[in-house]
Amino acid sequence: MTGATSGIGRLAATEMAGRGAHLVLIARSEVNAEATREAIRGVAPQAQIDFHLADLTRLETVAAAGRTIAARYDRIDVLINNAGIHAFAPRTTIDGYDEMMAVNYLAPWLLTSALRETLIRSAPSRIVTTASEASRHHAMVELTGDMFAPTQFSGLGSSRIYGRTKLLDIMFSLELARQLEGTGVTANCLDPGFNVTGLGRELRFAPILERILTKLRIGDPRRGADIIVRLAQDAEFRAVSGGYFSVKGARPLKPASPADDPDVRWALWAITKDVLGVIPSCM
Repeated sequence: MTGATSGIGRLAATEMAGRGAHLVLIARSEVNAEATREAIRGVAPQAQIDFHLADLTRLETVAAAGRTIAARYDRIDVLINNAGIHAFAPRTTIDGYDEMMAVNYLAPWLLTSALRETLIRSAPSRIVTTASEASRHHAMVELTGDMFAPTQFSGLGSSRIYGRTKLLDIMFSLELARQLEGTGVTANCLDPGFNVTGLGRELRFAPILERILTKLRIGDPRRGADIIVRLAQDAEFRAVSGGYFSVKGARPLKPASPADDPDVRWALWAITKDVLGVIPSCM
């Protein structure tokens, strides 16, 4: 699982640890990893928790973590792609990609590719990806090799770029489900709703706003964590694949265009594979 050191990810990881899951978590730093381990064991003292370090803005570390995990564990029951950022100013990664594109889309694509064969060997298994209804307010999607490149945007305009990365997550998940038909591996994505935890981490007034919204009981992060856990572990989703689900009662959502077009989803997959230079072993 990525994105488990804070927010809804930590809540979901804690819930699954309480249910007896052996957690394999990816963290950016040892400090974050140890703080998360302490927090989870404060609730589930017997939890098995392994950490692997990777910086999702540096894709070579993502690939390396994927290779290490694939080599170390004989089976993976669930892969949860949960990490994500909303940057309010443009930043370029060391690989030359827009930071939100790298963290929110390219990193989970690459990690899933690295763990794909292990997931297939482990079937029945599941892949769960955190998307967002922000995808309905995306910037234009142009399917070219330059679509992941840095672009200029304002704090206000950042929402459209964030929305586009989440649209790509939905397209990735639905195309993955198509490719994995008949393997026993399911792939689904979700909208976690509005959550105050980690809200606008780059905004100076975020801590104050978070306290106000929490007091008003707006944006309870436990709801976002719950839908992740349900898709990852509940029996009702054991054979469900290719879905996009709402935080509100896990009802199915119709994705925004062009995520509803299987041909466009495949074209995106092909472009991403070409850009990253990765060829999954099972197409």
